[in-house]
Amino acid sequence: MLKAYKYRLYPSESQSEILMKHIGACRFTYNWALEQKNKAYEVNKEHLSRFELQHRLVHDLKPNNEWLKEVNSQSLLNTLINLESAFTRFFREKKGFPNFKSRKNSVQSFQIPQHYSVDFETNTIKLPKLKQPIKAKLHRKFEGTLKTATVSRTSTGKYYLIILIDDGKELPVKQFFEDRTTLGIDVGLTNFAILSNGEKINNPKHLRNSMDRMKILQKRMSKKQSGSKNRNKSRHNVAKLHEKIRNQRNDFLHKTTSKLISENQAIAVESLNVSGMLKNHCLAQAISDVSWSEFFRQLEYKADWYRKTLLKIGQFEPSSKLCNVCGFHNNKMTLKDRDWCCPECNTEHDRDINAAINVKKFALQNQNLLNI
Repeated sequence: MLKAYKYRLYPSESQSEILMKHIGACRFTYNWALEQKNKAYEVNKEHLSRFELQHRLVHDLKPNNEWLKEVNSQSLLNTLINLESAFTRFFREKKGFPNFKSRKNSVQSFQIPQHYSVDFETNTIKLPKLKQPIKAKLHRKFEGTLKTATVSRTSTGKYYLIILIDDGKELPVKQFFEDRTTLGIDVGLTNFAILSNGEKINNPKHLRNSMDRMKILQKRMSKKQSGSKNRNKSRHNVAKLHEKIRNQRNDFLHKTTSKLISENQAIAVESLNVSGMLKNHCLAQAISDVSWSEFFRQLEYKADWYRKTLLKIGQFEPSSKLCNVCGFHNNKMTLKDRDWCCPECNTEHDRDINAAINVKKFALQNQNLLNI
């Protein structure tokens, strides 16, 4: 089973300079390889393979750019693998044509396939091309085979190392679940999540709560001269606030998903087209702030880790408009209707709780049909 561990790095000035050289060299190589593939297709309708790009990298690009020899060669070769993966996603999954990398991106990174080591006793990490180990905050120990490591630098100047580990274990067999051990979840904006047991999880609204401070910092930055040191300081302050908001959101999501997974044997959710919903400019900011996609992603992998089951229903199921008692379909309900009474059985419904109960019922019905 593959797991990733993220650690904070504390490089010295000389080590930071070498890491930045690696980041710049990998970005340069990626953009060069993408340009080579684009030109080959435009001129000769030819698809350059990764192996042809490797040959050109070693015999053409490196001799003409001596500074590329100062960085780890395997990191440069790994950028070609990443480019090939990007084209594979484009052709097979229609994920979008690969773009050129920019030095202005919020996160800059490069990968190290092998020849690095972690020392938990001294809290240091040894990387290729670095004479001295880098100090790190190794707050969690791991056991397993070291896979690819990724060094990243945030817009606030912080360095992190993400290590992929293969612990040699298989995914555990999922436990048996039934109606009473299954929880239905309906997500929203006013409340982050509404559970089928009647509980509601409040939406912390991290971005909205920090919006006033964000406007002040961005207004200060806009008045600074472009390219000046004062503008860079203002940009750094804006990036620090964005990083704080992101950390608050991730902390909330991890605590919420861990609690839901640990307390239930199965969880039922609705499949949502979040990217399509973001096209609504009136709700795009609020939808981005709640981060539904990350919430569902964490539920999925944590369910696999802890032998739990994640059930999904289609996004077009009438979960909100269907009475969970008698099955009456209310076609006249609009988005502003938060409470309604079923005309067939006279049951008073909270729109969100009713939707969560229906999500659970639909998921269990679909599971029973699959088991027949």
